[in-house]
Amino acid sequence: MNTSSNSASSKSTSSKIALVTGATRGIGRETVRQLAEAGVHTILAGRNREKAVEATLDLQAQGLPVEAIALDVTDPASIAAAVKEVEQRHGKLDILVNNAGILVDDATKGVSGQSLETWRTTFDTNVFGLIETTQAFLPLLRKSDAGRIVNVSSLLGSISEHQNPASFIYEFKGVPAYNVSKSAVNAWTVHLAHELKDTGIKVNTIHPGYVQTDMNKSGDQQNGELSVPEGARTSVQLALIGNDGPTGGYYYFDQVLPW
Repeated sequence: MNTSSNSASSKSTSSKIALVTGATRGIGRETVRQLAEAGVHTILAGRNREKAVEATLDLQAQGLPVEAIALDVTDPASIAAAVKEVEQRHGKLDILVNNAGILVDDATKGVSGQSLETWRTTFDTNVFGLIETTQAFLPLLRKSDAGRIVNVSSLLGSISEHQNPASFIYEFKGVPAYNVSKSAVNAWTVHLAHELKDTGIKVNTIHPGYVQTDMNKSGDQQNGELSVPEGARTSVQLALIGNDGPTGGYYYFDQVLPW
């Protein structure tokens, strides 16, 4: 299925407002850059205000329409303050990219050996933080003519691929809390897309690819197959889809992934 932006979405990007969580570095920051380059006024959200401002000033210096906001997806007060700030500045939100995520598993301990703290910490950011942020911004997304929600997941959240011996992720069970949190994000996406199917809001989840980010570093060794700009592409494509675009899907570029 083609998820590329079409004329219906691209002709009015200059009036659109986007917010990207976890955007001070890596895929999040690049997603901000690409949305802004497409003409979308983009809010760079990070839990550390100073880092968010620093990243924003760098992008503004390149002539891009970007502003900073402090947003910690694990802090209800921070979420509420961010929503209030966006409402006061813009009165609506057109695009929400839920990019914030963490990986804190100990790969030496397997599934049963991960501490409950690891599971809770992972789910607080990757699942509950994503849900609470989305719920809080939904009233502003409903004020958009064409709201878009993009949840950054991973192929590691695909249950069917984890069960498939032919899949290259079949043996990749070393970060179970992360994997299961992304399965939960996928399930949340399906349920929310169904709830909003008769509105103009489209909800999709994406796999960015195996990207050369800090999360994929082992000591001084940088792992990953894709550059950071390539890793942001699927999020940006789904954020800019037209009214005839998909909802409730799971994508990697234009490829539909198995749940």
